[in-house]
Amino acid sequence: MATIDTETKKKISSDSDSKDGQPPMYKVILHNDDYTTMDFVVEILMKVFGKSFEIATQIMLNVHEKGRGICGIYTRDVAETKVNTVHTLAREREFPLKSTIEKE
Repeated sequence: MATIDTETKKKISSDSDSKDGQPPMYKVILHNDDYTTMDFVVEILMKVFGKSFEIATQIMLNVHEKGRGICGIYTRDVAETKVNTVHTLAREREFPLKSTIEKE
């Protein structure tokens, strides 16, 4: 059986699970712009992120007032899929809505 050198072990541990054995989590963030309608942002929050109308409205107002808002916290794959879905739906409606992920 092959052994793993110290440098490889460090790389593996920094790229993988957190201290409690759970995968690292990522915040999905929506960014404000001057063109995307508030109604569309609420629609995205309800459709893509499963938020109620009330919570979606609160997040949308946060995005509008503070320039960005957290939509949810997910594993990397789920977060990336949600960002891609937001961008696809925004493009279909010709909005420049931007969404990103940040490691928690």
